[in-house]
Amino acid sequence: MGVASKGSPHITRFRLRQLRLALIVPPTYSHLKLRLLLMKKISRRTFVNRSALSLASLSAVTASLTPLKMSAQLAPGMTIDLTPGAIGVNTSRPIELNALAAKHGFTSVAPNLTGLAAMSDSQRGELVAQMKSQGLSWGTAGCPVSIRDSAEDYREQLAQLPKLSKVLTSVGGTRMNTYIPPSSRTETYLSNFKRWSTRLKEVAAILEDNGQRIGLEYIGTHTLLVRGKYPFIHTMAETKDLIADTGASNIGFVLDSWHWWQAGDSVADIASLSGDQIIAVDLNDAPKGVEKKAQIDSQRELPVATGVIDASSFLNTIKETGFDGPVRAEPFNAPLNRMDDDAACAATAESLKKAFQLIKG
Repeated sequence: MGVASKGSPHITRFRLRQLRLALIVPPTYSHLKLRLLLMKKISRRTFVNRSALSLASLSAVTASLTPLKMSAQLAPGMTIDLTPGAIGVNTSRPIELNALAAKHGFTSVAPNLTGLAAMSDSQRGELVAQMKSQGLSWGTAGCPVSIRDSAEDYREQLAQLPKLSKVLTSVGGTRMNTYIPPSSRTETYLSNFKRWSTRLKEVAAILEDNGQRIGLEYIGTHTLLVRGKYPFIHTMAETKDLIADTGASNIGFVLDSWHWWQAGDSVADIASLSGDQIIAVDLNDAPKGVEKKAQIDSQRELPVATGVIDASSFLNTIKETGFDGPVRAEPFNAPLNRMDDDAACAATAESLKKAFQLIKG
């Protein structure tokens, strides 16, 4: 996937460059933000030990840096992905986002279709060249067509999809994603299912023309499932049924550890998939001391912060499928969102690297 090779020849040079860039930071931060100590001569061990997050709710994610080469060996093809909106990062310009990704050791970036569409062909070419030099590839873009919207809005968005899909193709992007609400206040299961199947088939056909796939994220959160009068798809098995009903071969899954856990799905469910059926992976943890059915979707933790969700079994089973694509954090975490972009990227990258250490060779 993407425009840049993920092979090991880029890893060592990129890693050395990333460690040097990690020392170049603004001079001051709030006491609630990540503090990096600048020294002319500092060992890697000393740097890591002194770069702890002071915010108590995020202290668990401050494990030592994991070499990207080791991550690549443990999970060949998987990338540590920067998806800015999921972690409260406000940078929207692709070049600035790529610089943040390279600085903090991410190896892929979510494409911003709006930003890419506003660029000229030459600007997009320069962006692709920059990403190659930084050892970055593309993650997955949010689908610009909302299956959930009114018929009128859906048709307007669908009419723009061929253009945006070609923009994504022009930079080497091959993946999009969307999510399925787990309940409806007005629409019965069968009616909702038919609408999703019909519309997904149309979206998938346009993406297939440009060699792209779309991933569906089912929402397992119990508090969202019971919000609407009519329950809808909220498990892996039901999502399989929907994909099968479309008849499209380029529709797959976004597997989110939070929703996998909330839905009561198992490692056997993950193992039933092939790697090419998984478009992207989301990693999150859950707050301690909250009953599973009472958990709030918008109040999560960074990966492996609490150990409530079994990230090891989740990741290792995904690895066995042969999945090669973006692994993202989607914590919807208020303390993280209050950080500036640089500190939020640093905390997120460290949590993902810590999670990658759980993957067995």
